[in-house]
Amino acid sequence: MKKKTNFRWVVRIILISVVASVVFTIASSELLNRTGSIVAFAILVLFIGIGIVFDMIGTAVISAQEAPFHSMASHRERGAAEALKLLRNAEKTSSFCNDVVGDITGIVSGATAALAASKLMMTLDTQSILPQLLISAAVVGLTIGGKAMGKTIALNNNTTIVLKAGKLINFFHMKK
Repeated sequence: MKKKTNFRWVVRIILISVVASVVFTIASSELLNRTGSIVAFAILVLFIGIGIVFDMIGTAVISAQEAPFHSMASHRERGAAEALKLLRNAEKTSSFCNDVVGDITGIVSGATAALAASKLMMTLDTQSILPQLLISAAVVGLTIGGKAMGKTIALNNNTTIVLKAGKLINFFHMKK
C-alpha cells in the first residue's frame, strides 16, 4: 500500500525548520558574541551533541517494534503511550529528528565553528588558516563519527531509546 504525501505535514515541517533555524542561529550568535573561545567551543560541542542525540532517536524510532510498548502501556509505564505515538508516526518522527534537528544543528554547528575559529584567530592574533582547518576537521569528524556510533547504539538499543524519548515527552506534558 502506497502512502500519499501529506502536504500539510510538509508545509508544517518547512515552517518548523525555518523557525528553529532562526532561533538556533540567533541564540548561538548572541552567545558567541558575548563569550570567549572556551564557551564558544562548548556551544559548538553542544550543537554537535544535540544533532547526534536526535539522529539516534530518529534511527531508533524507525527500527523499533511496537509490541514491547503495548505491554508497557498496559502496565501504565510512564512514557510508553508517548513512545507508541512516536512509533505510529515513525515517518514524521524520523523526519523531524534526523532531518529537521539534525540538519539544522549541522548547519548551525558549521556557522558556530567559523565564529569560534575567528575568535580563536583573534585571540592568537594570527592570520593563519590552520585554526580554521583544524576546527572544521574536528567538527566534521565529531559529527560524522558521532552519528555513525549513534546509529549503531540506536539500532542495538532502539526500545530503550524510544522509551526514554517517550518519558521525556511525558515529563513535558505533565508540566503543562
